Amino acid sequence: MKYLMWLLNAAIFFVLFAFALNNQDSVTLHLFFGASWQAPLVLVILVALVVGVFLGVAVMLPLWLRARRSRRTATSSSALHSTAFEGDTTLLPPDPIDPRHGL
Repeated sequence: MKYLMWLLNAAIFFVLFAFALNNQDSVTLHLFFGASWQAPLVLVILVALVVGVFLGVAVMLPLWLRARRSRRTATSSSALHSTAFEGDTTLLPPDPIDPRHGL
């Protein structure tokens, strides 16, 4: 399994490397206020990918932290307030569908 994962990573690397070699043409990005930036296409794509990942993490980070905090408070409060003898019926089986059988 370890070698299969290594081969998969190597294949992904070589595909991306071939993509980079095939996209070395220069492109010009026309930015605001007449500014322009000239760079290889693969570099422009890489910068766009990094900016997209950064923005995605920045948007999701508050949600992840809020969920982590609520999960932590829920587990700490349930651990402090519940014992096995408080009448907690969550572990009991549900009521039978037909009570005449007594099962």
